[in-house]
Amino acid sequence: MIGWDMSAALALGNALGVPPLAMAELLPVIEAVMVAKLNEQMDHSHGGKTG
Repeated sequence: MIGWDMSAALALGNALGVPPLAMAELLPVIEAVMVAKLNEQMDHSHGGKTG
């Protein structure tokens, strides 16, 4: 996985009432962890690296 559509993520945050400054600060950090974990899961499910 490469990453999130940040425009859509910011729009979702706006719709949920999350302040834009909070979204701008938190989304990149959350995205980085999420992408790393999804890539890790995909590696494991495709017989990739373990551990």
